[in-house]
Amino acid sequence: MRDPGSLTATSRLRTVAASIAATASAAGRAVSDIRLIAVSKTFAAADILPVLEAGQRAFGENRVQEAQGKWPALRARFGDVELHLIGPLQTNKAMDAVALFDAIHTLDRQKLAASLAAAMAKLDRQPKLFVQVNTGAEAQKAGVAVADAAEFVRSCREQHKLRVDGLMCIPPVDEDPTPHFQLLAGLARELSLSQLSMGMSGDYHAAIAAGATHIRVGSSRTTGTDGKAAVGRMHPAHRSDDRSSAAGKGFD
Repeated sequence: MRDPGSLTATSRLRTVAASIAATASAAGRAVSDIRLIAVSKTFAAADILPVLEAGQRAFGENRVQEAQGKWPALRARFGDVELHLIGPLQTNKAMDAVALFDAIHTLDRQKLAASLAAAMAKLDRQPKLFVQVNTGAEAQKAGVAVADAAEFVRSCREQHKLRVDGLMCIPPVDEDPTPHFQLLAGLARELSLSQLSMGMSGDYHAAIAAGATHIRVGSSRTTGTDGKAAVGRMHPAHRSDDRSSAAGKGFD
């Protein structure tokens, strides 16, 4: 007999997948172009296991050290897991991040670009890189200013020899997210970038309509597990996967 937790995870993943597929179809997009990232921060390996057994493979973590404590063992069982760092990255953790993660969504400053370039050269490993753009010009949030994004991407490519794969944004909590998603999509087109990390549990429908290729969805939608306060502030008052000022529940 299957574990009830696994059945719950399977059911909820199917529900989210169906919602994503319907939204993609309405937007005239292929669902295969959209990657669902289940945000597993604050959850122990035992809590993540049913989601893995249900077939989910892309997961998002906020902190390098937390991810190091649970993912090596899980990866030994599920070799095709894809790990995304969606929280801020300190330069002294760049080496560890490059060693562990398959994608880093919060590249936002020259010093970090230099540290990542050095780590990638030393480890001969190249995770996908997303430049975080502060589309709302919020002083308390991390991210490159919209006006500086093109020059920052250019310097990453030319000065640091990094392959930038896409852009990421978190719209202001009190604004319609659609203009921010559209702004990021337009910027990506100008920079010849095909990948967009945008959209969370509350606004991923709008993000998909605007062209998102990576969306972050929480466990309250994928497993039904009630999580601790899981978002909070990353850089001062920077929330990496929740637009609200309150901490999120579950994988969001």
